Amino acid sequence: MECDPVSPAVELTPAAAGLLRRLRADHGPLMFHQSGGCCDGSAPMCYPAGEFRTGGSDVLLAELAVEGMSERVPFWMSRTQYAVWAHTRLIVDVVEGRGSGFSLEAPEGVRFLIRSRLVEGNG
Repeated sequence: MECDPVSPAVELTPAAAGLLRRLRADHGPLMFHQSGGCCDGSAPMCYPAGEFRTGGSDVLLAELAVEGMSERVPFWMSRTQYAVWAHTRLIVDVVEGRGSGFSLEAPEGVRFLIRSRLVEGNG
């Protein structure tokens, strides 16, 4: 599936890229999915590539290039969550503290989260 050309940009902070490199070394190729919902459901979850099944209710927002990784990391979001974030630039970051989801970084004592800023002229 191709990335939607009008979707918001997704980028990684240096901390998020570093964590992805460590997770890649332990788990192989990776993917993100952000489903929406409450609590950690609105945080991006990192899985081994292909472990989370995507479908027609999901949008591929980006395929993130991470220095030191040979493959890109797809970033998927549920269509309903995408409707909320459609006018923002998504920035994947890492903070201390364990999330309650099944994301690969949970045992590391950190969790991925989204920071965002509005995109001008989009819409």
